[in-house]
Amino acid sequence: MVEADELRTFMESTARNAGAVLMSYFGRLEAGDIDFKGRRDLLTVADRAAEELIVAAISERFPDHSILAEEAASTDPSASEKASAAKGYHWIVDPLDGTTNFVHQLPMFAVSIGLFKNDQPVAGAIYAPRLDELFFAHEGKGAILNGKPIQVSKTTELLDSLLATGFAYRVGEIAENNLDHFCHLIPRTRAVRRCGSAAMDLAYTACGRFDGFWELELSPWDVAAGAVLIREAGGVVTDMNGGDDWLFGRSIAAANHGLHPVVLAALNRT
Repeated sequence: MVEADELRTFMESTARNAGAVLMSYFGRLEAGDIDFKGRRDLLTVADRAAEELIVAAISERFPDHSILAEEAASTDPSASEKASAAKGYHWIVDPLDGTTNFVHQLPMFAVSIGLFKNDQPVAGAIYAPRLDELFFAHEGKGAILNGKPIQVSKTTELLDSLLATGFAYRVGEIAENNLDHFCHLIPRTRAVRRCGSAAMDLAYTACGRFDGFWELELSPWDVAAGAVLIREAGGVVTDMNGGDDWLFGRSIAAANHGLHPVVLAALNRT
């Protein structure tokens, strides 16, 4: 069993160290430093370097734990990767969530590190190095931002809510592209933001800056840490059908207990 204080120290220091790697490349990328996983899906040397640091740190400190890291994983996690997450301690890592923002020198990008045990969330850390904001949560111990406790918002009316969402890189190629949900909710809310990092959208929902968040076509590394934050900050996390398949099910909806069913009803037109 990993002690909570030990885990916090390790995850926070690892996230900060990975963030320092990202910042060493921020604003300094050259053409040869950027690759494409898809027409719009970017991959940089910074992603790879930060992931190598995180994986090395976990492997050294917890050699018997398994790791699912974005750049080393398949686009669609395999059955074996899902099975690993359901057995023992399992880390789910996104070394740079918001790569497009990073390339364009926008501050909305983050390191995301989640820890699960037997398919259940244990802890999550999200670090936005350009903003120097470090979010951390541990099961049963609440959520914090730079060491101070955070909670989800208390907004329960859809018209009073500020929501966040995002779109898949293949938005023009897939049927479930989220555009209909986006257009449906814009006139029914105070506003809907699209910041370009699911990890930060979830972290901002956890601390009450956003009242809720939903998105389709996400991978486990996009949501693993942020979901822990929201649950420990007093919120609810489900898939878009209201079920529990938010980690590998490729959709997520998160908000406080009062607003969550309202958002789900609006998304599903019920």
